[in-house]
Amino acid sequence: MTRLLAFALVLAGLSVSCFAQTWGLATSTHPTNGRQIVFRYIETFGPGFQRSSQPVRIVLAWKYRSENGMPVLSERQRMDAMEDLLGPVIETDGFATLALVSTGENLREWTYYAKSEAEFMAKLNKALAGKPAFPIEVHPASDPSWVMYEKFRAWAKK
Repeated sequence: MTRLLAFALVLAGLSVSCFAQTWGLATSTHPTNGRQIVFRYIETFGPGFQRSSQPVRIVLAWKYRSENGMPVLSERQRMDAMEDLLGPVIETDGFATLALVSTGENLREWTYYAKSEAEFMAKLNKALAGKPAFPIEVHPASDPSWVMYEKFRAWAKK
């Protein structure tokens, strides 16, 4: 995949962590089918942010189908609604940080870093309680040095 674009996006009304100072955008184009993947990520963190306090990486994956690899409007609106529900519950008090969101090739993924997997799951269930089911998969992993995020950032800087 080839990186096409990376630039800073000043936080503009997005539901995000209090530690995000600025957000960046990057896109890549698949070499064989020409489809794009769009990445939104924290480019700089606010003062006092300690990555070591959030050693667990949790990826929420939402698979969908579309002709061009991007979600149709109604599905994208549901994705945005879910993200808006999660922010106030999961990202409070420095518990977790939404570090990266990727959309394209029939998949949206939200990459969070959190203090604990068990507490993240409890907060996730609390945030989504009483809502229609969202078609997400949850993939937790230990990543105390934020290796996956750093690999993405190195790619985005190229």
